Amino acid sequence: MPAFEPLRVRGGGEHRLRRALWRQRRALAAGLALTAAALAATGLGGSGAGGDAAHGAGAGGTAGSAPERARQPVPLVSAPVRIADAGAVRLLRPGDRVDVIAAEGAGADARVLAKGARVADVPQTSAEGPAEDGALIVLSVPRDTAASLAGAGISARLAVTLC
Repeated sequence: MPAFEPLRVRGGGEHRLRRALWRQRRALAAGLALTAAALAATGLGGSGAGGDAAHGAGAGGTAGSAPERARQPVPLVSAPVRIADAGAVRLLRPGDRVDVIAAEGAGADARVLAKGARVADVPQTSAEGPAEDGALIVLSVPRDTAASLAGAGISARLAVTLC
């Protein structure tokens, strides 16, 4: 039998796999660090719903500055609203956006009370009530808009338009 030189295996498969995983972990860590830095720079990380003076202060600004207040979401409340046209209410589904319009009388101009209000619920109408009374819907609106809707609902007929 002829003499063969011994076979030399370089590095082995296990070492190569370990090195590839290590490189992948480093790339993932670098990507996460870059994302965190970008979120911190743009202020999208947020300080949560409460927010305090230590968090949310942008570069060169204070936490109570006008641009910071403008960015905070307005708390919404649920406002039940009786719409004069029950047939229009049957077209609505939760999640729809509507404009609420009030008309005082036949000759009066209509005015928009709420723009882009989200329909939270459309309660089922019972067959007991007369159709002239309209139908009830629940809207998610800011507190001041809810107050104006409740006040207008007493003296005016309300209508909705789909956005």
